[in-house]
Amino acid sequence: MSGIITVGMADFKTAKSPDLLMTAGLGSCIGICVYDPALKLGGMAHIMLPTSIGSQGGNPMKYADTALELMLRQILDMGASQSRLKAKIAGGAQMFSFPGKTPVLKIGDRNAEAVEQELKKHRIPLLVSDVGGSFGRTIHFNVATGELRIRTINHGEKVV
Repeated sequence: MSGIITVGMADFKTAKSPDLLMTAGLGSCIGICVYDPALKLGGMAHIMLPTSIGSQGGNPMKYADTALELMLRQILDMGASQSRLKAKIAGGAQMFSFPGKTPVLKIGDRNAEAVEQELKKHRIPLLVSDVGGSFGRTIHFNVATGELRIRTINHGEKVV
């Protein structure tokens, strides 16, 4: 019997088959799913900001760079192989419209770019990227199959 493990904002969790990982409220935030398909285990992080550089400490799971690093360490400690890891991401929306749209206010875009850079740095292939738009997402990730179910209000549901 599988259970659903809920990942809160600025948090990450790991799971083994048959459990599922779920996070809600992905606006400009990004849900990062990393898994080892052979061992059927993985993790999900719900990051809020692109980088911890310049931050005054606080919760390291809030940032793309530090959250991914911590989650990878735990996944590898569970027995995953770095060479088999795969990733899928969702979120990164532009939830509000600002006059002038200065780049610093495009948090969703900046989060998506930061996550992609961090995955490249760790040589983890990004198989699916469902980012952008102006709508929130709720995601469920099955570590056994790699299936990512993305639900949106007024934009339906899809499985990738």
